Amino acid sequence: MDGRPNIDDILKKHAARIEQSIKTTQDIEKVNYSQSYSTFKEELAPELTRYEKWCRSLGGIIKLKISQKEQAKVQRYLEIAHVDLEPWQPINLAMVSFFGVFLAGLLLSVAIMLFTQEFPIFFFVLLMFAGLFLFYFINGYPQRLANRWRLKASSQMVPAILYIVVYMRHTPNLERAISFASQHLQYPLALDFKKVFYDVELGKFSTIKESLDNYLEIWRDYSTEFIESFHLIESSLFEPDDGKRVVTLEKALQVVLDGVYDKMLKFTHEVRSPLTNVYMLGVVLPTLGLALLPLASAMVGDFLKWYHVMILFNLIIPFFVFYLTDKVLSLRPGGYGETELIERNPLYPVYKDKKHYLNAFLICIPFFVIGLLPLFFQSPLAPAIGLKNDYTFDELGLSFFGSESFFGFIDIGGNLAGPFGIGALIFGIFFTVGVALFFAIAFKNKTKGLIKEREKTKQLEVEFNNSLFQLGNRIGNGVPPELAFSKVAEATKGLKTEDFFRRVNYNVMQMGMSVETAIFDEKRGAIAYYPSELIATSMRILVESAKKGLNIAALSLISISEYVKNINKITDRLRDMLAEIISDMKSNMTFLAPLLSGVVIGLAAMITGILSKLNIAQAGGAEAIAGVGNLNAILNIFDMTKMIPPYLLQIIIGIYIIEIIFILTSALVIIDSGEDKLERTNKTGLNLKAGIGLYAVTATLSVLALFFLTSIVLGNLS
Repeated sequence: MDGRPNIDDILKKHAARIEQSIKTTQDIEKVNYSQSYSTFKEELAPELTRYEKWCRSLGGIIKLKISQKEQAKVQRYLEIAHVDLEPWQPINLAMVSFFGVFLAGLLLSVAIMLFTQEFPIFFFVLLMFAGLFLFYFINGYPQRLANRWRLKASSQMVPAILYIVVYMRHTPNLERAISFASQHLQYPLALDFKKVFYDVELGKFSTIKESLDNYLEIWRDYSTEFIESFHLIESSLFEPDDGKRVVTLEKALQVVLDGVYDKMLKFTHEVRSPLTNVYMLGVVLPTLGLALLPLASAMVGDFLKWYHVMILFNLIIPFFVFYLTDKVLSLRPGGYGETELIERNPLYPVYKDKKHYLNAFLICIPFFVIGLLPLFFQSPLAPAIGLKNDYTFDELGLSFFGSESFFGFIDIGGNLAGPFGIGALIFGIFFTVGVALFFAIAFKNKTKGLIKEREKTKQLEVEFNNSLFQLGNRIGNGVPPELAFSKVAEATKGLKTEDFFRRVNYNVMQMGMSVETAIFDEKRGAIAYYPSELIATSMRILVESAKKGLNIAALSLISISEYVKNINKITDRLRDMLAEIISDMKSNMTFLAPLLSGVVIGLAAMITGILSKLNIAQAGGAEAIAGVGNLNAILNIFDMTKMIPPYLLQIIIGIYIIEIIFILTSALVIIDSGEDKLERTNKTGLNLKAGIGLYAVTATLSVLALFFLTSIVLGNLS
């Protein structure tokens, strides 16, 4: 040894002094880190969903042994969806659900058999199919959750790359760029980026590149352009020349833009045929098949009841249509969709208010009362208050309709069957209109304010490209951002841009806010009145780049204006390609399906009227039907008392049309603009009003027209 102190001696000697000098900073860092990490953990593992609770409780009743391949597949879906479950729990929940429905169906069927002395085969088979569907649905739910996560996250890919690219133009630091993006992106991609960042801080990976590469693997089979963009961003760090580095970053942004465009182009070509098949199999064929139901129910009345038709058309077919459309739409590349910024709008509490449903219900009560009047007259309550169970048209002063019964009840051993009359059928249309109006009125009142704000925002997005360019030039000429907003507002008089920039300028000049607060303040920020991710992204980049200098801010805004221009071109092009599909589905949903259904109701009324008059003629004796051939033998095939009443058939069809409008409207909104609850609610109300309005008018006119025709043709038999 040469007597020189070693490292341990130096550390021991100066440890106390070093610790004392950095104690305050160390404590602050520890507190800040623990707070931010606690927030991250809360975001990463929020309150358990109902599905997770069921998987942990019911899914733990039995533990089936599954193959390693299946376990790895389910585990991957759960990781993508950020669901904290073991891979065997969802599969076990599916099995428990199936066995639960099977045992419940078996016990109920045995109980019914003990009371009726007949085993309900139809009921048991129906529950078996319900159990199988439940098993299939729950077993595939992890994949659905993963697809939903990917769909929402992929809608934020372009803004994510944009944030990182713009940040790294002036600060080539990948860690800070990802941290900046995670602070300003929406859930769930913001959470993914935070996890990338925290995996490094926790020591799971030694560098941000390793953590990022590990995260990008989940997009390997779904979005290669996202991975390529990040690889270009990483490679830009090794460019010695600043110009080449910027070119590489811009190339990364162009790659993700081109990738999204190509995937949407492919989607528009692939979605046409499946959606056409869904419409034909789920809407057109069932509607045409309804025309045969009145005759079929009269011929096989012992086997075909009204509740069979209700289960088929109000449960099975809508579930079938929903499942097929959902499967097709899960393939949609990420859209722009609804932004979380809408929650800051002053009108948002009106949109979330539940009183709209109560007000709509009070308005629709008369429609429900009129629609249910036939059931009231069929019950013992009508005679109890001095009313007859049925009246003829003559008694009601409508002698030009003939002497038939208004409700058309048939007395069978003291029990009233029906109603089969035209009066009950028309009254039933009021019930369908009431249900549709309930949703249409509630949805309109909920969304009318925010939809107007949305239209203003869309107009601002159209104008924003040129405004950003002007703002960038003003700042580039040395004008501070605080003053640049007022100058651009003066140059854009009469446009929506003027209002947005004047709001920012007012907050800065009159309220004493900073530019960032003037734009993003939760209550008074200008972005609250124009909830657009495009505008928010541009303004955040302005605020961040302005911290580095006016020239950098100007260059960033000019780059953003070019980005906005490209996004608008892509969006317009995609809307052009999707216009034909959307137009076809909307016309089929609000025109063809209601029109066909209304005609079917008219045919049902005509068939019922024909059978009614022929049965009356048959009851009048052989002389009444002389010369009509072997009509008596034919009439014996049809038992009118066992057929499905047109009144009930109309309500079933009406509810079916309402369900189809709900499902297809949701599909159209997702195709057009991604997941957007506000747009979906508004469009559903409008389509219900148009579709059910046409259905009610068509059904009423066809019922009256075919009733008169039947009366004229068969009048001599009555």
